[in-house]
Amino acid sequence: MLFRSEAACARARELHPQLAVVSLSAEQFTTGFLQALHGGGLPGFRRSCRAAGMFVVDDIQFLVGKRATLLEFQQTVDALHRAGRQMVFACDRELDALPGLGAELLTRLRGGMTARITAPDYDVRRGLVAALAAARGLAVPDDVVHYVATHMTRHARELHGAVNRLEATSLMLGVAIDADMAREALADLVRSSARSVRLADVDRAVCRAFGLEEGSLQSTRRARHSNHARMLAMFLARKHTHAALAEIGRHFGRRSHSTVIGAQKTVTDWLATGELIVVDRKSTRLNSS
Repeated sequence: MLFRSEAACARARELHPQLAVVSLSAEQFTTGFLQALHGGGLPGFRRSCRAAGMFVVDDIQFLVGKRATLLEFQQTVDALHRAGRQMVFACDRELDALPGLGAELLTRLRGGMTARITAPDYDVRRGLVAALAAARGLAVPDDVVHYVATHMTRHARELHGAVNRLEATSLMLGVAIDADMAREALADLVRSSARSVRLADVDRAVCRAFGLEEGSLQSTRRARHSNHARMLAMFLARKHTHAALAEIGRHFGRRSHSTVIGAQKTVTDWLATGELIVVDRKSTRLNSS
């Protein structure tokens, strides 16, 4: 299953204190395997991985293109599966965007449960900031908690970083945490977070530009009047967001990743030729700017 590995390990140890949990990043697995392979310690490496009651590997996208390591990883997965052991794998994109893992390994991974981790909403972000501050004994006013939760919207690690920054600034300057201090201390983090473009932002912008009703580009129907706008939105999503091909396709009407690639190529051709695209009665000529 694909999940946030740290949380999975913590919960497993909480429920089963005697469970032997082996938790590695894909880079650590690769390094350990190669050192064992060239140093004669391969049997020991295999025993350490395959004796795990729970085997956890983070960032499996790192394995793409590493043929020998992928084979060892696949054999490890097979051995653990036969033994009925729990396995947890995490990556930063959908499986459809990782063909380099190989068909056999992808088939095994798809046989498990896939859990997509979305960005926390405001209430969750606010709760996390308050909990982190309380755990460290920091006096963080409600308006500062609100400020952090409002401006740090991408993921929990960003919230951790903001609280770390507030604590460090307070200690270094010998001042209490308040709204003015928070705005100054977190200014660069806020700017960085604000630059993050989401699929929903691209969707709204294209709909607004062409006078389409919100949600038009997410329809599964192949309406002619919105087809060009949808292709443009997919192109912009690839250019300005970190979303995987499969995620973009799913957002824009549950299209396949190959449809997204085709849309990207089509819009690139439009840019090269200055194509005039028409949506309903609105039209625009594309240019590379």
